[in-house]
This record gives sequence, C-alpha cells and structure tokens, in this order.
Amino acid sequence: MKRKFIIILFIVLSSCSNLEYDKSNVENSKWIHLAIKNLTDVIVYDIFSPPVASRVYTYPSIAAYEIIRLKDTVNYLSLSSQLKGLNSIPKPQENIDFNIAAIEAIRIIGKKLIFSEDRYEKFFEINYDEIHKNIPNKIIRNSKKYAREVSDHIIEWSSKDNYAQTRTFPKYTIINEPDFWKPTPPDYMDGIEPHWNKIRTMVIDSCSQFSAKDPYPFSLDKKSEFYKQLIEVYDITNNLSDEQVEIAKFWDCNPYVSHHKGHAMFATKKITPGGHWINICRIAAEKANSNDIESLRTYSLVSISLFDAFISCWDDKWKTIVVRPETVINEYIDEDWLPLLQTPPFPEYTSGHSVISRSAAIMLTEIYGDNFQFDDTSELEFGLPVRSYNSFIQASEEAAISRLYGGIHYEMAITNGVSQGEKIGEFITNKLTTLKK
Repeated sequence: MKRKFIIILFIVLSSCSNLEYDKSNVENSKWIHLAIKNLTDVIVYDIFSPPVASRVYTYPSIAAYEIIRLKDTVNYLSLSSQLKGLNSIPKPQENIDFNIAAIEAIRIIGKKLIFSEDRYEKFFEINYDEIHKNIPNKIIRNSKKYAREVSDHIIEWSSKDNYAQTRTFPKYTIINEPDFWKPTPPDYMDGIEPHWNKIRTMVIDSCSQFSAKDPYPFSLDKKSEFYKQLIEVYDITNNLSDEQVEIAKFWDCNPYVSHHKGHAMFATKKITPGGHWINICRIAAEKANSNDIESLRTYSLVSISLFDAFISCWDDKWKTIVVRPETVINEYIDEDWLPLLQTPPFPEYTSGHSVISRSAAIMLTEIYGDNFQFDDTSELEFGLPVRSYNSFIQASEEAAISRLYGGIHYEMAITNGVSQGEKIGEFITNKLTTLKK
C-alpha cells in the first residue's frame, strides 16, 4: 500500500513539473509583431526623435530574443558576450512559457523607455485573455516572474549606456558662420541629440570607427563641388516628377512635422526612419512565415544595426556641423525657396536615412536573402500608398535618394552615408552569430 502511494505521488509530482497545455495560440508570431507594433504606436505618440527611438526598440527586442531562444538552444545562440557589457540572462526555472515571458519582457522594458504608460499598457490589457488562452495560471505566474528577472537584468545593462548622463549635457550653441548648421524654419528647433556619440555602442568599436570621409568644404564659388551640389538640390526640387514627390514623402519619416496657417499651428506625427525599418522586419517575417524565434531574432538584429548606425551617423553630424541646403539657398540664392520636406533639426552630414537604411538592409539581406521581394505597407496608416521592392538594398537606395528629392540633403551626404551604413551593416553581420552552424 505504501509503495502504491509513493508511485502515485511520484506521478502527480512529475505531471506538476511538466504541465501540458495547448501552445498553438501563444506561439503564433502575431503576438510578437503586435507587441512591437504597439511599441511603435507609442513611440509615434510620444514623439521620440530618431536616435532615441532606436534605443526604445533595441532593449526590449534583445530581451525578448534572449528569452525566446531558450526554446531552441540547439539552433539559436545568445547575444550575451557579443554585445558590449551584456552578461547572460538569469537561468529559467521549471514551468515557464517562453512566449509569455518574451511578450512580458517587451511590456516591462518598453514601458520603462516610453512616456505614455497607460496608452502602452492598453494593448496588453485588451489582449490579456487572448494571449494567455489555454495556459495554466501556474505557467503564467512563473513566466511573468521570469520575465521580470530578465527585464531587470536588461534594464540594469541599459542604465550604463550613458543615456541618462546625456540628458544633463548642454544644448548645442549656435555658431554664427555661414558654413555651420543653424536651426531652420518653421520652428527653428534646437539641435537634436548633439551628444548621441556618447551613447555606448552595441557592436562597433566606437562611434567614429566608420566615420564618413570629410564633406566638401563650404564655398559659394560656382566652380566648387559644394556649390555644384547646392545647386543640384535647388534644381532637382524645382523640377520634381510625381514619382520623385511620392518617394520623398514615402520615406519622410519625420516624427514631428509642424504646419502653420496664419496664427494657427498644428503638427502631424509619423514613424521614425528606424520605425519604418522595424515595420519592414514584420513584413519580411510574415512573408517568410518566420516562427516566433526567427521573428524576434530579426527584430533584435535589425534594431542593433539601427542603434549603432544612428550613433555613428550622429557622431559625424555633430562633428562636421554642415549647414542645411535650406539655410544656404534662402540666404544666397532664393529667399522664397522651400524644400519639399520640412528640414529636420540637426546638421546635414551624413544623411541619417542613408546610413541607417543601408545598415538595416544589410542585416535583413543576411537573414532573408538578396532578392527578397516585398510590398512596403508601412506608410498606409499615414495616408501614403504601398511601394514595392525587389530587395532590401533597393529599398535602402530609394530611402537614401529620397532625401535629395526632399531638398534636405546634398548628394555627398547621401552617397557617403550609404557607404558608411554599408560598412556598419557588414561589420555587425560578421560580428554577431545567432545561429549554430
């Protein structure tokens, strides 16, 4: 009798430590994509600048990937020890659903990095029952507890990237010389993130490892390279085709565009350029039928590529402090000229779109291949049409040239920015290993 009791007890305990349940719903990659889209929506609402937005995407994506890969450690490798200062996440206990934990980590870390917490939480509250359907309460509790442990680990790591310190640094002081960047109309905003090069990089050795070659020196000599590129901006924007206008607006990705009518002023909010590429991650993952692990691998690797690309680009911007075309054209050529797009509030060289788009495209090509055709629906919700591409590189090239059509960049910032982004993207793809060979 005693022996029977022991056997029954053993069976009960064994079943408790290996709770069985239907995982088909929670393992649907749509919850990963929706959680990241929710993060994008709040980034838009809170009007984060492009560099800061890249940081908001990166830490939740890394945490979620580090958790989800525990489902398949035979094939997927950790990013710990591959990223600067990142140590291994805490080890999981029994009865944890890694999908629940990954989504919860996105919730916890994302909430830490944005402002509108109630708006951010609404997605998780509305979808709570659906996400957790068929999952035993014990599994949910354990998974959320583990997500908190991992999130605290990642938040602690993020706190050492110098972001908090840069919030206390002084604003850029304007230099009243014709060749230096100055705030532009209509709002004449202060320069954004002049100290972003102090942020700790993820993979690249330093902010200046892939600095672009020097820009052409400022000159109003009509034979100078600078003046030729200035006139190119003026001439092209005065003779844009409908296709060029569409391309410029499609890739505008200005998180805050102000509109002035008489004494009235209102603003429109849009995704950042990094946010556009994060959405392309979703488009690619869904087309490729990527599972939950592969989807989060994509988000984490592309966000890392964006993160380091912004640091490198912003180092060049605030090192060279090149004046924008709008300032020079209005001062010396045509005081009534306006660019098609509103000039962003930071120096011109190099082009952020060119750098970060190429870096992201290199990583996406590494994951999904060279000739990955896709329809980019990222701007539909902002009233713009779908655009189609035969590859990520083609999309990145269009993103780059869109800045010339928009009247906000010289050709040198675009060409050298693409080269800079390519070097960053290739360096990161060669440095990071997430798949076992």
